[in-house]
Amino acid sequence: MNPQSRYNSFLSIVLVVHDEEEAQKLPLLLERLFAPIRDHFADFEFIVVNNLPGRSLDELVEPLTDALKHQVYVLNLSSTTPWNHAVVAGLDRANGDYTLIFEFDFMDHPELVVELMERARQGYDIVYLRAPRRVAGWRTGLGYRLFYWILKNYSSLQIDELAHNTRLISRRALNSLLRLRENLRYMKAIYSIVGYRTTFIQTEVPLKPDPHSSFREKLHNSLVAITSFTTFLRTLLFWIFVFSILLLIVVIYNAVKVKLTNVDIFGIYHETVSGWPFLVVLISVFFAITCLNLFIMSIYLSNIYYEIKHRPLYLIESIKRY
Repeated sequence: MNPQSRYNSFLSIVLVVHDEEEAQKLPLLLERLFAPIRDHFADFEFIVVNNLPGRSLDELVEPLTDALKHQVYVLNLSSTTPWNHAVVAGLDRANGDYTLIFEFDFMDHPELVVELMERARQGYDIVYLRAPRRVAGWRTGLGYRLFYWILKNYSSLQIDELAHNTRLISRRALNSLLRLRENLRYMKAIYSIVGYRTTFIQTEVPLKPDPHSSFREKLHNSLVAITSFTTFLRTLLFWIFVFSILLLIVVIYNAVKVKLTNVDIFGIYHETVSGWPFLVVLISVFFAITCLNLFIMSIYLSNIYYEIKHRPLYLIESIKRY
């Protein structure tokens, strides 16, 4: 190996084991990452976040070579947490000059570790992998497009909708990121808030639907991101208010016109004593608007309540070194 190709840096690699399939792939992933990292970095550590309570990873790590398993640091969480919270558990314990969040989707491409580092050496603090496209059904795809359209137009966040979760983060960027202890975490938004020079490496691996999230969870996470990081609902409330005022003016004008001429704004003749169907419709419309307003406000109140409780993002049951 060319001595000049070795980085005089300490690298922390964060791996989140979120299901049994990933647990079975863990030994192979560690072995594939070990060679390029050992050859190119002065020191390194693997921080494996075990997000499977009650599932020990010892039987998977113990058969590895001593040189490899001595670099493995396992965090066993006491209860299952969202993927973003599990990542924070690993980031909190990362000691490296650079920290790499690595997904199992790229286990066949361990060389990407070196490519990410090469790009970081060009003066970037955050380097992520970018997908060529997103694999999703037309309904899910429409939902994603709407979600990112809201983020783009109703916030100042610079979010790449095709960004993978795999990314390399410098020490100073990570220190700033860990200061944002929000319980309602949407990591792509938090990366944008942190700032620092950011770039990407284009890959051929498409973005796939998260197998760990149901439609209900995706909808909830979308609402969390929209209410926490954008002004969309506040803007929507404003236009609902404007619409209700305009509707009120039209209704008053129509009522006065019928009272004076017995003809409404549509040119339909009415008796002055009539109008109860119109009142029923009017009351129904305003009731619906009121319910919508209450629902939107309930989202904000729920987010505020969740934040002020200051619950920990994760709980660690045990820590294992090999």
